[in-house]
Amino acid sequence: MLFLVLILTTGGCVYLMLSVIAAIRYLEVPPPKPATLPISILKPLAGADLGLEENLRSFFQQDYAGPCEILFATRTSADPALPIVRQLQAEFPHVPSQILEVGEPPYANAKVWSLEKLTQAARHDLLAMADSDIRVSPAFLATVAAEFADPAVDLATCPYRAIGGPSLWSRLEAAGLNTEFIGGLLVARMLEGVRFAVGPTIVVRRPVLAAIGGFPALSRYLAEDFVMGQWAAEKGFGVILSRYVIEHRIGSEPLAKNFAHRLRWNRSTRRSRPAGYVGQVFMNPLPWAMMLAFTAWWPLAVFAILLRILCGIYLSARVLGAPWIWLTLPQDFLSLLFWVLGFWGNTITWRDRRYRLHPDGTFTLVPR
Repeated sequence: MLFLVLILTTGGCVYLMLSVIAAIRYLEVPPPKPATLPISILKPLAGADLGLEENLRSFFQQDYAGPCEILFATRTSADPALPIVRQLQAEFPHVPSQILEVGEPPYANAKVWSLEKLTQAARHDLLAMADSDIRVSPAFLATVAAEFADPAVDLATCPYRAIGGPSLWSRLEAAGLNTEFIGGLLVARMLEGVRFAVGPTIVVRRPVLAAIGGFPALSRYLAEDFVMGQWAAEKGFGVILSRYVIEHRIGSEPLAKNFAHRLRWNRSTRRSRPAGYVGQVFMNPLPWAMMLAFTAWWPLAVFAILLRILCGIYLSARVLGAPWIWLTLPQDFLSLLFWVLGFWGNTITWRDRRYRLHPDGTFTLVPR
């Protein structure tokens, strides 16, 4: 047992050092030259989440000289998000925008249905798909447009700085996303290239979607974002991790909903990247180091703990511009718990509906 813990702790330290090297390489990428490409922003909506008005306002306030439009999708005309959208449309009449009522989705993945209808209505071929809980600065469109001025770039996925809500559970989750999750993205980018996408914000050329089968092909997958990036890379398209860091306002879910959300994420990840999921055992050595703290190997434990803290500070502050908080330490133990739980179970809860996950990453609705 001690030998296994030593391996896990040492492997975790190696991983942390790799994540710092990967972060340095990511930050060394020179900024692209300015460009003004036509862009359509696609915003699927479902309810008025915490901070929705300011999230949406940030997309109306873009400092961008090129042609752009914002398209919103809701299932019904009674969606609570619509009064907020209409208020912003009246406040920013110079920004082209449109609301689509898309009806009940025929897909298990309702977000994909909304994105499909939004894409059909979009006027431009460069599509920026952004969730309702995303907030950006006025430089967002200018930054991604400059990246797509390179014809070799076909899909860009944006890293994100998680902002937790008032609840302890959301702040714990944000602490993990800003240190552990971003490290995983950067290490994957360094070791195998960007062969994935993360869902909060993806920018893609319309022909790329057509080449991978479009949204109908993606609709069967829970992690449609990851699959989109994976399929695009497999087809030979250029996939990058954007230089632009978005703000992901993760809300303030209570304990039960937050835990259900984490289980959904881990169970989905295990099916999307089985080998990578097993490798997550090395993503932070803190729990393993604590097991060594009262043995003859305590110097390694101290080194691992200090390395975890320093690495977390570097990733959160230098890459994401987020403060490191002490909650990162207890969050590491929660991460390990949910990683273990992710190996069991094949059902998830999403927006109060139950779904069954299948081994290939697809999912189906469980009848009530």
